[in-house]
Amino acid sequence: MRARKNNIFSSVDWVTVLIYVLIVLFGWVNIYAATYDPSSTSVITMDSQHGRQLIWIGISFALALIILLIDAHIFSTAAYVIYAIAIVLLLVVLSMTAVKGATSWIPIGPLKLQPSEIAKFATALAIAKYLGSIDIHIRDLKTKVITFALIIVPAVLILLQHDAGSAIVFSSFIVPMYRLGLSGKVLIIGILAVMLFVLSLLINPYLLIGIIAALALAYLFLWLNKRTSKIIVNTILVVIACSAFVLSTDFVFEHALEEHQKTRINALLGKIDDPQGIEYNVRQSKIAIGSGGFLGKGFLNGTQTKFNFVPEQETDFIFCTVGEEWGLVGSALLVALYVILFIRLINKAERQYSKFALVYGYSVVGILLFHFIINLGMVLGLLPVIGVPLPFFSYGGSSLMSFTALLFVFLRQDASHNIMI
Repeated sequence: MRARKNNIFSSVDWVTVLIYVLIVLFGWVNIYAATYDPSSTSVITMDSQHGRQLIWIGISFALALIILLIDAHIFSTAAYVIYAIAIVLLLVVLSMTAVKGATSWIPIGPLKLQPSEIAKFATALAIAKYLGSIDIHIRDLKTKVITFALIIVPAVLILLQHDAGSAIVFSSFIVPMYRLGLSGKVLIIGILAVMLFVLSLLINPYLLIGIIAALALAYLFLWLNKRTSKIIVNTILVVIACSAFVLSTDFVFEHALEEHQKTRINALLGKIDDPQGIEYNVRQSKIAIGSGGFLGKGFLNGTQTKFNFVPEQETDFIFCTVGEEWGLVGSALLVALYVILFIRLINKAERQYSKFALVYGYSVVGILLFHFIINLGMVLGLLPVIGVPLPFFSYGGSSLMSFTALLFVFLRQDASHNIMI
């Protein structure tokens, strides 16, 4: 057994902190490249996005230090209070939206606060607090209902702000639930639902229902010698449920999604060709990444970046700046940093004695991993563009602070665990 560590700073995982700092600083370098104005007389100005991001980086570093100095139990104690504050902020934004049109921000002087980012952190705390209780078991129906309610409430409020991207990220909380023993059937049903949704947009719904019925008959034929009434009834119910889902897809697609969201999905599925319109961002992003080659064009030498061919290049499409100016090598190194970060966080979550820290750790992994996969999928044209930032890397003060708080609260929990060893 290792010797007890009394100093919190000797117990912190500084390798993970270093990875965080490297990603943040490399992100700022690329934000600077994406927003660089050669005609400006000042390298760093607060009128520029890279200048404002530098302020947010300083605030986030200070926030990380404060979190490490705070008692680890405070976050568990105040979890529901923080969650309630996040819900109130989402309601405030929603009321502003009704008056001034769609918006996801609360102006604070020259800066803006995005409550949807804070809500992810707050929901992670609330779920960890609830599922971390000794007498709570994820397989109980009541536990599932309450947990999903904690997730759905902020997700719906965010969806009402017309921010589908941030709302979708809340599905990442299935990761800690699955780790605690949630049936794999839930994941299978979710995957099948996505597959049916996509197929319903590509194939005539009645033809798809016929295919489902044929597969069901083939399944029953395989069980011919062991056929029971239970198998037959369950198969019929599955066919009915799938048919109802397929027939409702068109209604949901037409009435639940915004026009630009429908267009992006149709473009991704190849149903429309609009290279100068909805597909412009993705096409230019892939051109930028491909033009970087193996070593890249060099810092501030990216033509796609310099001439603003890719809109939102400092936020959602920041990765294409990496691909163009730093090439395959720089892109691979950035991806490697994220992969190492995920592996370290999973290992740390697994070794926690506290159930709260275990659930919270997997919530952190789920949120960061979903952001990482969705953002790279958008930039590479593999997923619809839904406005999800790259964690610690994209421009945005609210997202950077939220991700920083998310990560360092877990590192504080882990440091507390190390002190106890």
